[in-house]
Parts: sequence; structure tokens; C-alpha cells
Amino acid sequence: MIDSELKEKIEQIIKESLTKKREPANNEKIIPLEASGRHVHLSQTDVDKLFGKGYKLTPKRELSQPGQFLAEEKVKLIGKKGIIEKAAVLGPARSHSQVELSKTDSIKLGINAPLRFSGNIDNSASVFIASSDNVIKLKEGVIIAKRHIHMRPKDADVLGVEDGEIVSVEALTERPVIFKDVLIRVNKDYSLSMHIDYDEANACLFSKGDKAKIIKQK
Repeated sequence: MIDSELKEKIEQIIKESLTKKREPANNEKIIPLEASGRHVHLSQTDVDKLFGKGYKLTPKRELSQPGQFLAEEKVKLIGKKGIIEKAAVLGPARSHSQVELSKTDSIKLGINAPLRFSGNIDNSASVFIASSDNVIKLKEGVIIAKRHIHMRPKDADVLGVEDGEIVSVEALTERPVIFKDVLIRVNKDYSLSMHIDYDEANACLFSKGDKAKIIKQK
């Protein structure tokens, strides 16, 4: 009969083996993995409507992509069935407003946000956006963002991929998952990282600092 101390040690070893993250080999195409929560990009026209004519978003902290920042300002998202309070606003202002949600967020609001690449907002979902003083209706612009990888040209050369290529990616997390149909986006102003939403992050038990491995699709 196994005594209690030995049993405890065995259980601990089993637990550690089941939850241990797979360490990548040196020759694998490893990239940083980031979870991107719901957020709002605003055009300057909509910034003016929500916060006042000529208003400038206030940077709170820089994001991983150069020139992008989390703003101090927050907004409320209002759908047919629910409300999301204090949604993050990202700056600087863009040419068109866009709201990026997870499927869970979309269900909570009661809207049918399509799965799209960022920037593809034609005939997408609608939502009301509110500041403390004003409310606007975004007639289109609400999407569930398709997963993608940002990288610079030199990163693409090292990783053996090109702009617009579709790859699979293995999340090297506590619960590894292979994500398919991941878009490669190459630009000299990008910083290397893969973005997934919170639904995807929860599916693979993502933790900050986790990595991922690019798998070339045949």
C-alpha cells in the first residue's frame, strides 16, 4: 500500500507532466504570442463626436506594434441584447472606425459580427458607441478579427514566409492548440507577434510570454 507522502509525490509528478509546456527546438520558427482583448479604433470624426471637436486621444501606454497605444479614454458598446462597459480605445485615430470583438462579446451584445481581417468592414455589424457625454451609431465596422501575425521584412526572410501567406501555428502553451488559416502581414513598421482574441487565448490556456510555432501549410 502506498503511503500518503509517496502518493502525494506521484500525483505531483503526474500533474507537472500534464501541464508542462513543450519547449521549442532551436530550428523551429518561433514567434511571440499575444492575446488581444476587445477594443475600438476611432476615426477622428468619431473622436470629435464622442469627446468634442478637435479632441486628441490621450496615450496611456504603448502597445507592441510601433506607434500604437492604449488610450486613457474608454467607451461603452451598446447592442440589441447587452452592454459592454469601459471598452478599450486604441490610438492614434484611424481613417475609419472599427470595433474588434470576440464571439463571446458579440453574443453578449446581441449582434452578428462577421469573422474578417482587420480593415475589411464593408457590410459588417453595427453597434452604438457611447462616451460619458455623447452616443454615435457605427453603421458598420464591428468584426471578429481573424488571427494574424505581424512581422517585418527581415522577420519574413528568417521565417521563410511572405506577406499574404496563410500558415498554421501551434500555440506552445499549457494546452497546446494548432490554429489554422493564420494570415502573415509584413510591413517595415510592424513588430513580430501573433495576435489571437480572448476566446482563442482561453482555448489554449494562454499565459503572458507564451510563444508559438509557425507551420507551413501544404
